[in-house]
This record gives sequence, C-alpha cells and structure tokens, in this order.
Amino acid sequence: MIKRITNLFVLLLALPLFAQLGGESTYQFLNLVSSPRQAALGGKIITNFDHDVTDALYNPASINYQMHNQLAVNYSSYLGGISYGTAAYAYTWDRHLQTFHFGVTYINYGSFDGYDLQGNSTGTFTGNEAAVSAGYNYNIPFSDFYVGANLKIITSLLEQYNSVGGALDFGIMYINEDIDFNAAVTVRNLGTQFSTYAGQNETLPFEVNFGMSQTLENINLRWHLTLDNLQQWPIGVSNPARATTDLDGNQTEEKVSFFNQALRHLILGAELWPDRGFNLRVGYNFRRAEELRIVDQRNFSGLSVGVGIKMNKLRFSYTHARYTSASNTSFLGLQIDLDGRRR
Repeated sequence: MIKRITNLFVLLLALPLFAQLGGESTYQFLNLVSSPRQAALGGKIITNFDHDVTDALYNPASINYQMHNQLAVNYSSYLGGISYGTAAYAYTWDRHLQTFHFGVTYINYGSFDGYDLQGNSTGTFTGNEAAVSAGYNYNIPFSDFYVGANLKIITSLLEQYNSVGGALDFGIMYINEDIDFNAAVTVRNLGTQFSTYAGQNETLPFEVNFGMSQTLENINLRWHLTLDNLQQWPIGVSNPARATTDLDGNQTEEKVSFFNQALRHLILGAELWPDRGFNLRVGYNFRRAEELRIVDQRNFSGLSVGVGIKMNKLRFSYTHARYTSASNTSFLGLQIDLDGRRR
C-alpha cells in the first residue's frame, strides 16, 4: 500500500507540463488565496489538517471531522479596487461517511466606463466571477494517507459576455502524528468551459502544488514549505524594465538564473501557537517578491503577517500582505463554531 501511495505522489508531480500561468488562461480568480490564514503564511498552504474549514477550498484532502458545523466567511479589498471573498461550511454526517464540504469563491472587478470604436461612451459595465464547490475526503484504510476531491461550477460575467465552466481539484495528504508532520500534493482546476465568452475555448488555470509542514518539538511553532506551480518550468520571464544599456546603447535583457527560477516556486510560512486561542503568522512568497521588487529599493514585496484570535465560538483572522510600495492588501476572516463544542 505504501509503495502504491508513493507512486501516486510521483505521478502527480510528473503530470504533463501543459498548464498556463497568470494571463494565459481564464478564471484566474480560482487560484487566489482562500483565507487570511492562507495569505499570512505566504498564500498557498496545503498541509493544515484542523478546524480551519477554508483550507479545503485549496486542498480537499484537508477535509476532516474537526470542521464539522464550522462556517467561515472571508473578505479582501484587493488591488485596483477589486474585492473578493470566500465562504465555506462543512458537515460530518457520521464518522463512517466522514465529512462533506461546501464552498464559494467570489470576485467583483468593479465598474468600468465603456466606449465604442469611435470613442463614444456606451455607459458603465461590471465584471464578476464566482465558483461554487462541493468536496469530500477519504482516509485510505490502515494508512496515514487521505485523499479528497472538490467539484466546482464556475460562472463569469464580463460586460455582455458570460461563460460557464466546471473543474475538479484533487488532493492527497500524508499525516505522521508521531512527529506532527504533514505532506501534501494538490492538482487543481482540471476542467473546461461549458460555454465560452465569444466562441473561443480557453484553458483553465491548472496548477500542481507540493507542501510540507511540521510543529517543532520544543517550540509551539509550525513551519510551512510550499512548492507551487510545479506543472511549469521555467516560471519566470525577463522583465523589460530591468534591461540594462551600455555606453553604446546596446540593451541586455534581464537573465533569470536557474536558482532564481527554482526560488520563485518557493513559499515559506510559520505560525506561532497554532493550536492556541491567539496565533501569530508570517509568510514570504519568493515569486511575488521577485516579480514586484523595485530595482535598488527595498520594499518588502512578498512579505505577509497576520493574527488569529479565538473568542468562545468565534475565530477572527486578519492579514496584511505586502505587494508593492504603492499597494498593499488586507484580508479579514470570521469563522463561527455552529456546533457549540469547545475546540
């Protein structure tokens, strides 16, 4: 059994490199962070296995009975006036059937001024997208491995154009309770458009991630390491703004080294007192830091910090994520324990 599971891990990591990154596929909002906790730990943490019901939006293998009757809502005033949020709920029918998970991801791009080809105003228009998901997790008998899947229905409205699609997420997680160590692989957004915007079918933002986390033995701190976008190499491209010009006017493009390419897949995070009523969280996203950095200026792009506070049946979360000197983002979250049991 262990050999078969190991082979499955290798297979998931060796999927064909056919996926697209930002700007090259539709429904890009599907890969936004799902909660303030995720944002604080760098953006893509897939190894938490606890009460946090929003974790299952990114990794369905994290669905578990501790999420029973937990309702979470999260909101962010994103960049450029964009707002988006998520909601999640889980219910355990019984310990045999495990736990069912339901989620919603929504993004609103705001209002825009429309013009025709002659420059005449056509009024204002809006754009928004949403995905509704249902997920389930299964513990492989007599093992420490969990597998899960999310089924998502996606809708998108951009001015007069609309599209409907469907996608599947798969996750597998290994949990070693003796050393408090978790490892996971997620394969996200395997799907297609059922109807297109203007007759042209577009790919979905397929993504493969691998993660590990562990709570230290003598310090109540859990570290997280995530390798994201493993379906594509290289992930970085030259930035035209960083080209150099010599005295003769010859331009040299920025060279992205092998080490820099590898580093852009890395996300690090740490959570202090993860199982207490008060948590401190910090994360660093190397790709965001590299792509948004300003030459010869320290602006701390890629850094995120957050807190979590539990008060009776409520859990509050807040995260501040650094993008550029001109733009930062705040994430707010609330989780309600509808079950009433102390956790």
